[in-house]
Amino acid sequence: MKVKELPMLAIIRSFFIFAAAMIAATGAFAQGAYQIKSGDALQIEVLEDPNLNRTVLVLPDGSFNFPLIGSIQAGGKSLSSVRSALSSGLASNFNTPPTVFVSIAALGPAPVAAPAVPVAPPTIDIFVMGEVAAPGKLAASPEITILQALAQAGGLTRFAARKRVELRRADSETGVITRYRYNYDGTGKSIKGSTLLIPGDVIVVPARRLFE
Repeated sequence: MKVKELPMLAIIRSFFIFAAAMIAATGAFAQGAYQIKSGDALQIEVLEDPNLNRTVLVLPDGSFNFPLIGSIQAGGKSLSSVRSALSSGLASNFNTPPTVFVSIAALGPAPVAAPAVPVAPPTIDIFVMGEVAAPGKLAASPEITILQALAQAGGLTRFAARKRVELRRADSETGVITRYRYNYDGTGKSIKGSTLLIPGDVIVVPARRLFE
């Protein structure tokens, strides 16, 4: 009995299907694991109609346009999933669902990481009143000293009572305010310029008296 010869197109079709199966078996990553992303270029081949063969770019919204179908969603999908969507979308234009091959022609650019937002160093709020160049609240670094705080406030004015600078500190539990004398000139019995401040401290620089 003579075996009937297959039409040439059927032979070619069978060959490509076999080749695709081999590629799928040896290239599981390319066909299965990889997820398409925007910016990727896809090479699409339709065995039954080479006029449809083309390279398409995946748009920022994850889609691309294809003749006879329109928009195809590809972002986040595998190559095999897109191939199935194309074959199904083109099926109405052929006697049987066409054989479609989809591969990566070029990978899109890697996403650029957002610049790290600088973290502001911790600060404490202290207050400087009276005869200083810039009285008011200071956002100071922790472990600032009374001398450094006065410098940050612009220093003493020429009317300041340098020997009677006062540090007022409230007890966190009772609210009772304790006053500490500070001599800016560093003489006599008073707290030192290296005294560390804590949040809420108030420095008061009074004006000097007539003969002070």
